[in-house]
Amino acid sequence: MRATREFLRSAGLPGGDPDAPATSGKRFPDGAQYRVEIPSVEGPDVLEAVLAEAAARRVVVHRVSQGSGGMLLTDGELRAMASTAVDAAVELSLFARPVAAWDTSALSTAPGGGPVAAQARGTEQLVHALEDVRRTAEAGIRSVLITDLGVLSVASRMREAGELPADMRFKISVQMGLANPASIRIAEDLGADSYNVPTDFTVAQLAAVRAATDLPLDVYVEAPDDMGGFVRHYEIAEIVRVAAPVYVKFGLRNAPNIYPSGLHLTPTAVALGRERVRRARIGLDLLHRYAPDAVASTLPAEGLAVPVR
Repeated sequence: MRATREFLRSAGLPGGDPDAPATSGKRFPDGAQYRVEIPSVEGPDVLEAVLAEAAARRVVVHRVSQGSGGMLLTDGELRAMASTAVDAAVELSLFARPVAAWDTSALSTAPGGGPVAAQARGTEQLVHALEDVRRTAEAGIRSVLITDLGVLSVASRMREAGELPADMRFKISVQMGLANPASIRIAEDLGADSYNVPTDFTVAQLAAVRAATDLPLDVYVEAPDDMGGFVRHYEIAEIVRVAAPVYVKFGLRNAPNIYPSGLHLTPTAVALGRERVRRARIGLDLLHRYAPDAVASTLPAEGLAVPVR
């Protein structure tokens, strides 16, 4: 295998996952090693509850993300979420929908069709996902979650051409599924601004990806059940050490999948959001115990895609 490993190194990629992962010297623009993300913040009420819980528990939340997509929020709800995020100086990232799992794709529900579920299916769905990005941007929101390489590629070109705001940021969802340094670099080359790695990456695998890309990495330290259900709070200090700059992302085990969300699920979404913040408090306490010198961003933070009014 020596020749292949040497060729990878010649291409600027690691030749293997390191036995002793190095400490990352890369940082966010403000010099911080880590930031906190709370996912599944599905509407204005959930966002307000998450921010209130964060204030009560003294958790600095830098980014909130959502899974149902801008397409399932009214114009008023989009503006309300943007306004709340502006006031809190927090990045708000909404999913670019729809994808194959949300339309008539039979393959996406078949036993072997899982990889298709997060893809934009056909030209019309590509158009629809890009229109969702446009509508989200028009509401003042400056960050979208993307799962499909084609959507990322075209959206990036739209940003370069002025069809989307120059400060629009593309956060890659864990559902894109690229799982090695070479493939994640493709997403970076196509215009990604951060990358959510697979939930089961070891610390060594995270270190290998960090060696290959400058992108901030989004890392679930607690993953939803349908993403593995891992609870990795005792690893947070090591994850921050080797993967910085990193968004420490608090999902929630033993929680229902609420996508697509709506008013019929708001009480559940609010309760789940509050518990994610509580889990963040637990995780951050462990981080401070084992890596007391780890540096977090303060708000407002340079480089956060906070909405605009």
